[in-house]
Amino acid sequence: MSAKRKLTIAIFFGGRSVEHDVSVITGNQIMRAFDAERFEVVPVYINREGKWFTGDPLLDLNNYKNEVTSHKGIIPVILSPATQHHGLILNPVVGRLQKNTVKRIDVAFPAIHGSHGEDGTLQGLFELADIPYVGCGVLSSAIANDKAITKQLLRQNQVPVLDDVVFSRAEWLDNPETWIEHIERNLRYPLFVKPVTLGSSIGVGRVENEQLLRASIEVAFNFDRRVIVESALVQCKEINCAVIGHGTAITASVLEQPVSWEQFLTYEEKYMRGNEGMKSAERLIPAPLSAEQTAQIQAYAVNAFKAIDGRGTARIDFLVRDDEVYLNEINTMPGSLAFYLWRENGLAASDVVERLVQIAQDGYAEKRRTSYNYQTSLIAMTASRGLKGVKRDKNPVRVN
Repeated sequence: MSAKRKLTIAIFFGGRSVEHDVSVITGNQIMRAFDAERFEVVPVYINREGKWFTGDPLLDLNNYKNEVTSHKGIIPVILSPATQHHGLILNPVVGRLQKNTVKRIDVAFPAIHGSHGEDGTLQGLFELADIPYVGCGVLSSAIANDKAITKQLLRQNQVPVLDDVVFSRAEWLDNPETWIEHIERNLRYPLFVKPVTLGSSIGVGRVENEQLLRASIEVAFNFDRRVIVESALVQCKEINCAVIGHGTAITASVLEQPVSWEQFLTYEEKYMRGNEGMKSAERLIPAPLSAEQTAQIQAYAVNAFKAIDGRGTARIDFLVRDDEVYLNEINTMPGSLAFYLWRENGLAASDVVERLVQIAQDGYAEKRRTSYNYQTSLIAMTASRGLKGVKRDKNPVRVN
């Protein structure tokens, strides 16, 4: 009996995003987590300009200290949206006497944070290519990436969130005084100013007065066309919970409390206080909460993931003050995949990635139960009758 074929998993990381560097770290952590005896890992690096590459040098994080794509063995690649390829086209642009090749993949594993990856765009490409993929689908990825839409949906599902004001760059430029007045009338200082669709604390500012509010809004608009201003919960603690699963089978992790010397966790605190990403930050695991409040937060996390029709995994961040609990953010591609939280639940990193691959395959099997082919006689009937109203008039009436 022949040995069972390895599953080919393509890991997509990097990306045209301000969170590019974080994604490179996450992608490499995911690639290291797979059991080489059971899985063939194919790295797909997307550089800051949006060009795609593959090759073994991408498996070594040390190669990224300089321009990684200059290493020998790196070749350009694209993912074909055509279903007959079901995979990657290596060397997509070649000379007349050369040939490109197709690398079929079993499951795509996106590890891109933020724009052009975590926001549903890459997921849409996987859908077109008809390839199973890890994580949330197009709609749920897009919703979770949009703080404003997420909060609207959570309010409808009785998950508590803080008050906010949302406006666009065009609205701000048209009349900034109106928006300052609106914010100060409906919210109280201190406030948080955030780009609507970014993570990793990039472009986020905590403000105590009108002068800082104006400056932070201008900064946030450098990273997004919409800004959200939220009430700050004073003297609170951040509590994070990871979830994994799909549908009715969603599991919540142990809770953690990040410990920060700042007013909130900055990008530097999250990712630059060690060499292993988020897990290097100071944290309390399990979070020092009562059993009742722990269960409440875990229930909110599961309900929020269900509300966005989440699949795979996410890290969901909360703000807690005494008996008050507010959901702050849903990260559908958490840094380091929250491996450190699942370890406390008895799951090694290899267990997490294998489970995510299985969920992706189960989701794909469920998708196959839906029919996308509905044939009718509409085209033949229309052709026989002619395209009335579309055919060009040989003698058009000219109006001067």
